[in-house]
Amino acid sequence: MNEIPADVVPVDSQTNSDREHLKLLAIFYYMLGGITICFSGLGLIYVIFGLAIVLLHGSEHQPGPPPAFFGLFMALFGMLFVFAGSVMGGLTLFAARSIQVRKRRLFTLVMAAVNCLSCVFMPAGAVLCAFTYVILSRESVRRLYDS
Repeated sequence: MNEIPADVVPVDSQTNSDREHLKLLAIFYYMLGGITICFSGLGLIYVIFGLAIVLLHGSEHQPGPPPAFFGLFMALFGMLFVFAGSVMGGLTLFAARSIQVRKRRLFTLVMAAVNCLSCVFMPAGAVLCAFTYVILSRESVRRLYDS
């Protein structure tokens, strides 16, 4: 009476928990990537102040403004910060998408290590890195990536 039909394949409970863990991991990577891109925009403050120093260098309004090269250095630093943060956030979002479609497992592991070593994400990046290595090193998850 309680027989399972032949066309229904029983789903392993481990597979279900692995899928849930991968889904949560992808969500956390999406969040970290989005936060990274948002905070990289703070470098625009340095760009604005640096350009203001360069452009106002010859004005008479302030006695003894900082040298123009200081403003140029600030603007370049801000641009580098925005660029590096945007690239890091974009790669983290790409790692999230890779987890979601279960491809590029090695790339995801590398991005986990990079996020862990980044001092900007010290508490969150380290925890996410540990969970990533624990989840992606399971044999059952490797089979999900291979299928």
